[in-house]
Amino acid sequence: MQFSPAPNAPQALAADCFLRPDWPVPAQVRALCTTRQGGVSKPPWDSLNLGAWVGDAPSDVAHNVGVLTATLGAQPVFLRQVHGWALQEIDAQTGPHPQADGSFTGQTGLACTVAAADCLPILLCHLRGGRATQVGALHAGWRGLAGQGGHGVVEAFFASKAAAGRPAGQWLAWLGPCIGPQAFEVGPEVRSAFIEAAAQAQLTFEGAPGGKYLAHLPALARQRLAACGVTQIYGNDGTPPWCTVGNPLRFFSYRRQRLTGRQVAAIALV
Repeated sequence: MQFSPAPNAPQALAADCFLRPDWPVPAQVRALCTTRQGGVSKPPWDSLNLGAWVGDAPSDVAHNVGVLTATLGAQPVFLRQVHGWALQEIDAQTGPHPQADGSFTGQTGLACTVAAADCLPILLCHLRGGRATQVGALHAGWRGLAGQGGHGVVEAFFASKAAAGRPAGQWLAWLGPCIGPQAFEVGPEVRSAFIEAAAQAQLTFEGAPGGKYLAHLPALARQRLAACGVTQIYGNDGTPPWCTVGNPLRFFSYRRQRLTGRQVAAIALV
């Protein structure tokens, strides 16, 4: 599928307005994560809000989506995310906003896209013989990552059609910005949900006052990816520059400011 921008389409983002994953994928792969810079939305959604469901002016969101599209050189396909682990294969027949928390495609010109404002976006790329054959994107809040009985969005992806005939060791993963371990205070039920599935998860929680815990969401995702067989994991390591809560000029954060926008992580074959 060839992507052709419309006449007079919005201009692509400047390089300092988005994060470009630093990972060894071929040039045919376009991947990025937006920040809150580079759009036209007014406060409190300023400025590159890509969430159409958060109260922002529809015309501003549409313009911002055009900016994302021009930057990717591919059509972003947005999901209706519900903090679950259902997946959607993306192709030319995919309708608008399918309900899922992850997507994958082997077609060119379409971008797997997840929106977040504290949850963890995970981008995935399958390589075989130096060529990318499939890409995917996952929305990993704690509920979707934990799942049920140790089966969450990561495990669902590697049990799906996306991974059929594509061993996990041939996949690369990149973790985008999310709420960091300095800010992600959770109750004991969250800790239990992960430890019941894998004892090593206890290493990613630190005690906090009032019987709470500080959770390291990127480390939990790395554990889940590694358990599935993924060995090449890049991006968010839990340090402060990746924290959506602690970087208000850089990222949207729902925990910091309930009424806010959404950044997106997207990946496409072009």
